[in-house]
Amino acid sequence: MSFSRTRALSGAALPLLVLASPGLAESLEEGASDDLGDQITVTATRPAYRGDFEVLEIPQAEQVIGQQQLRDVNALDLVSALDLSASVARQNNFGGLWNSFAIRGFVGDENLPSNFLVNGFNAGRGFSGPRDISGIEAVEVLKGPRAALFGRGEPGGTVNLVTKRPRFTTAGEVRLLAGSFDTWRGDLDLQTTLGDAVGVRFVGFYEDAGSFRDTIETERFGFTPSVAVRFTEATRLVYELEYARQKIPFDRGVVAIGGNPNAVPRNRFLGEPGDGPNTAEVLGHQIELQHDFSDNWSALAGVNYRDTSLSGFSTEPELTGSRQLLLRDGRTLTRQRRFRAYDAEYFVARAELAGNFTTGTIEHRVLIGLDTDRFENDQVFLRVRAPTLATNPTQQQLQAIDVFNPVYGRFPLPVPGPLTDRVEVQKSTGVYAQYQISLTEDLQLRVGGRYDDYSQSLLNRANGRTTRFATDRFSPQVGAVWRVTPEISLYATYGENFRPLSGADFAGNPFDPNQSQALEGGVKYAAANGRLTATASVFSIQQGNILVADPVNADFQIAAGEASSRGFEFDLNGEILPQLDLWVSYAYVDAQVDNAVRDPNFGLPIAAGSPLLNIPEHTLNVQLAYTARLAERDLRFGGGLLHVGSRLGEVGTNFELPAYTLARGYAKGELARGVRLRLDIDNLFNTRWFSNSFSQLWLQPGMPRNARVTASYAF
Repeated sequence: MSFSRTRALSGAALPLLVLASPGLAESLEEGASDDLGDQITVTATRPAYRGDFEVLEIPQAEQVIGQQQLRDVNALDLVSALDLSASVARQNNFGGLWNSFAIRGFVGDENLPSNFLVNGFNAGRGFSGPRDISGIEAVEVLKGPRAALFGRGEPGGTVNLVTKRPRFTTAGEVRLLAGSFDTWRGDLDLQTTLGDAVGVRFVGFYEDAGSFRDTIETERFGFTPSVAVRFTEATRLVYELEYARQKIPFDRGVVAIGGNPNAVPRNRFLGEPGDGPNTAEVLGHQIELQHDFSDNWSALAGVNYRDTSLSGFSTEPELTGSRQLLLRDGRTLTRQRRFRAYDAEYFVARAELAGNFTTGTIEHRVLIGLDTDRFENDQVFLRVRAPTLATNPTQQQLQAIDVFNPVYGRFPLPVPGPLTDRVEVQKSTGVYAQYQISLTEDLQLRVGGRYDDYSQSLLNRANGRTTRFATDRFSPQVGAVWRVTPEISLYATYGENFRPLSGADFAGNPFDPNQSQALEGGVKYAAANGRLTATASVFSIQQGNILVADPVNADFQIAAGEASSRGFEFDLNGEILPQLDLWVSYAYVDAQVDNAVRDPNFGLPIAAGSPLLNIPEHTLNVQLAYTARLAERDLRFGGGLLHVGSRLGEVGTNFELPAYTLARGYAKGELARGVRLRLDIDNLFNTRWFSNSFSQLWLQPGMPRNARVTASYAF
């Protein structure tokens, strides 16, 4: 969110502002409102691509995980934050090197991180490593298809990160954390002003952590400075820089033996410590300029550039059955060694105009815009693997390790050879428009659409061949909202989505884009005082042109798969009693393959009606927190439960990851003015659980019981 010129708001308008601006809401909860009197200073305006709407006027489900919720669960990374949304399911995280998630049952390209937005800009498609939460004010889960505004993306929804930006005040906070498994972390958040027109803010973190996983250690640091400039009362500019560097060992987790995911200890590392860590790095720049022509009309322009890289070695379980000795003797794991050097550059520019006007008693709200982006994905991938078991290979050729008695460094690490050497460039230019009209005082209609001109080129440097593909797409959306009472609205919406697919088929032709259609309806509640919101929704999504195995040409793919997802969601957030806050998020998701196909990775047959990988039918997250006064000091304590149902753990089989329920608790208190101490205990009952899998040989075990102590000083 950008900052706007100072405006005085009456007490009647305050609840709506708090509802729409999570950053402001949290500042009020921290006590900033004690001396406000009748006026407050507003530094937040509408986010890009969204327009200016109250919660009850939006014909789609949206879930805002604000600063208070992030603090209550002491979230340090994006994965922990997204666990609060039952609509989001964890997916294969590429050995711990990136974020991967599905919304309402659908995930994107399994060979790339899941895309997310930062202040409306596409920002998650590169190789910057798991996203830290230190510079994030709020996490928005925008459910349902959003291509009518954002462009290509996932049909289940979009995640948008709202960053911490200058608030034109002088303040700061220092946080120090010590936790189980030799975890140490420091966070810094400082902001001040330079005169009346310039605000600056610096957010940074450093983390050095061990792990419950043998031999695994990580080191991460990053900083996100920002500057806000108010040229005039009507014209403002915000610049943000992002830099982060992470060193993370590649870890595929544990293996199941005979279908038993608990066959080996959850701490057992099955790679080679001698590979060393993989290094992920990001350098990003984002700049936005906003100008208000009047109280009703404003323009926003912005540019975003991100340069990311990922490189390092890994030793991983071999998945091909003809090479995997573990499938024969139940203890000797065949492995392959890999080297990756991935680089990605992402450039986005946009401009939009938003406003409203009335004709008689009818209100019209308009949003029109133009954007263009370029994503360059450069990948060098080397590999060395064992010969087939039919050739009677040696233990060294198998890079073998005993899963019950591992000996690391038993053989010299082999040198990988060439496998993939390519660069892909995706370009897109889009124009979009959204129009929402108040047909009556209680009934609103929204129509919108976006036209995208898309092109893709793929250079295979191994053979010098370049393939090109170009297409255009129109993505429509239509929705309606009926305000039943001042606090309750009903809504319904229909939208279409598309997502380009990387790679080429046997003939060297790029794939047609993935396409989807979605229906959604629901009811929303927002208390008049802004302290409690709730949404109940139902949805149905159809998706086509999914990559599957080519039935004629082995080791190639075609875009011929179909899948669907339907379900029910309920989200509630707010103060249910004085000083007692409740967060509830529940989702039932029935996601399945609709046509009989073969899996593109293993060639296994997948029957129509088979569930999608890593998607639980039932997910529930409940968090409760209470604030009290003790000896004239604030005390806040609470806890929560996360339940995730059983999920398919390997396509083409009946292997499932078991359901799990995790409990947590915390307490924090104010020792002196600005000084706070906090204790968190996660996985209270030391449950053994698995966050995701790709096959029975790539299972990611979850963390056992662990404790964290955090000391902070705010001024």
